Amino acid sequence: MKGEIKETLQQKLNDALVAEIPHLTRREIRLPAVQDKAHAVIGMRRSGKTCFLSQCMADLLASGAPRESLILINFEDERLSGIDATDLSSLLEMYYQRHPEFRDHTKITLLLDEIQLVPGWETFARRVLDTEKLCLFLSGSSASMLSREVHTSMRGRAMETCVYPFSFREALSHRNLLPNQEWKTLPKSQRSVIQKAFLTYLAEGGFPEAQGIDPRDRRPLLQSYVDVAVLRDIIERHGVSNPMALRWLQRHLLGNPCAPFSIQKFYDVLKSQGLPVSKDSLHAFLGHFEDAFLIHTVSLFSASERQRMVNPRKAYPIDHGLISIYERAGRDNLGHTLESAVYIELRRRSCEVHYFRTKEGSEVDFHAMDLLGKVSLIQVCANADDPTTLHRELRSLIQAKAQIPQAKAQCILLEPLHPNTEIPAGVEIISAIEWFLQE
Repeated sequence: MKGEIKETLQQKLNDALVAEIPHLTRREIRLPAVQDKAHAVIGMRRSGKTCFLSQCMADLLASGAPRESLILINFEDERLSGIDATDLSSLLEMYYQRHPEFRDHTKITLLLDEIQLVPGWETFARRVLDTEKLCLFLSGSSASMLSREVHTSMRGRAMETCVYPFSFREALSHRNLLPNQEWKTLPKSQRSVIQKAFLTYLAEGGFPEAQGIDPRDRRPLLQSYVDVAVLRDIIERHGVSNPMALRWLQRHLLGNPCAPFSIQKFYDVLKSQGLPVSKDSLHAFLGHFEDAFLIHTVSLFSASERQRMVNPRKAYPIDHGLISIYERAGRDNLGHTLESAVYIELRRRSCEVHYFRTKEGSEVDFHAMDLLGKVSLIQVCANADDPTTLHRELRSLIQAKAQIPQAKAQCILLEPLHPNTEIPAGVEIISAIEWFLQE
């Protein structure tokens, strides 16, 4: 068995050193600039982690790194059944036997994809970071490369990079439509093209494989992503013994995005249906969905931990393209779709996100704090034609701004305002397209 594994690794190494680096849609993802740390690339299945590794290789090659110093190995190969950490050491020695001139003199880049399939990979990773001159990338399915596990396994030796489905800018790049100037300066013909592309983006979502395909194919494709994530990353991984309750929770969360969610209320619903499940199990299921990057939950912004705990959370899918799959009431999903897309975009921009409730009891969709500590209060409104709805949204923003004067107050609108609409002082009205196009 070991001989077969060694032979397979040798062949994969040979192929990796001569393989052409593919030119793919560029991902606008920032790698942490911290020396002597491994890069842990995490995210939901099919969001583009392997393609991002190829992009990293292309960038290193363009910066002058020798092609022979860039090694991308994917361990999702049935011939590697039984592999362990000692085989990873053998792989590195095979490489240095071919290129001894690099050892201790030239930094190489080792990109290990689907590394979770190799038991004991953590000890290998820590050792080579300490003893070899190399840059290490670790990537794998969300089932085994979760944020908390990377921190535990690597003991502070890894920095995370989360790969989400395409942003709107990336979706435009995929179609060769990304403008090279600001939205307000674009000619009307180009603006019309981008407006159409934005509505397409809201309908299709951001998963790379879902771009531009027939809706009849896109629906089962996205459904398969969810099914595989739930089966492999939750049911099999955590040994879920009550898959029926899990599936009920899955359908509820994905079918009711942006809405307040309470474990207690959901527990009461299942109990009334005669479905046996404990509240502890439901809490665990919700954590599994978040760990698999399928669902994100948002808590109330409050300095009090108790207030955050007792108030309902809101759930958002990893990609707004999933919403229409689970909507069964035939409702117009445009508002929820836009709000979900804004939430994931805030996460892409590395913001800490909560929802906000004013002293008067009104709610603002998002309280977002970026990495520099700057706070934004954001209200999302898909339909500005109804004066009553718009007035309510702006009133909530004004009340929240009064409580947090230093925050930027923004109202993101899908449709343009009526020319005679009065805009309150201290509130910025911005079109959704312009907001999504910001770098």
